[in-house]
Amino acid sequence: MIDVLVVDDDYRVAEINAKYVGKVPGFRVAARAHSAAQALAAVERGAIDLVLLDHYLPDRTGLELVHRMREQGQGTDVIMITAAGDVATVQQAMRLGALHYLVKPFTFAALRARLDSYAALRRTVDRVGGRGVTGQEQVDRIFGALRTAPVPSVPGHTAPTADLICDVLYGADHPLSAHEVAARTGLSRSTAQRYLRHLEQAGRLRLSLKYGDTGRPEHRYAWVAP
Repeated sequence: MIDVLVVDDDYRVAEINAKYVGKVPGFRVAARAHSAAQALAAVERGAIDLVLLDHYLPDRTGLELVHRMREQGQGTDVIMITAAGDVATVQQAMRLGALHYLVKPFTFAALRARLDSYAALRRTVDRVGGRGVTGQEQVDRIFGALRTAPVPSVPGHTAPTADLICDVLYGADHPLSAHEVAARTGLSRSTAQRYLRHLEQAGRLRLSLKYGDTGRPEHRYAWVAP
């Protein structure tokens, strides 16, 4: 399991983010913090693999916290989750080694894509690290593991609606039909079907058939991790 520290000064947002993390296989919330001091203390206690870090904290900024962590020799991985979208902050986060930068507000699908890519990175490093980096191919494999696969947009399809459907399918514990997706999203069945077909063709969903008494199979969709 990958142990995660969720850091946000807003208790409600921290709780939502923690619930999101808990829905992703292989991840669990080890602690929550609502200030830089609390977060640093949690990291110093150890057993934290990944910090989901807000930038705007009451005692110091998230990036100041990362800088302090690095000064202390703490190599804990960081994904920024913040409303700060200015280029200077993004650049500084990159220079301090943040692995991803997610701008609020975001969807569960967006967060899970980054957690999935982080898990892929750890698996890749474990495989390559076991025998040492032997060449450019292995290096490219490590760096490539962090790439996320955004849902492609096409005319007539909006990203928020696609994200909404992805959120539902991410959280489902079994494949869903277009009727079930429509009921959970509030979309019409025809709209849900259109988006499901597009997402399946784009490789983001897996289509399966369920046969019933009528003899006509029901199309059911499940999420395919990036």
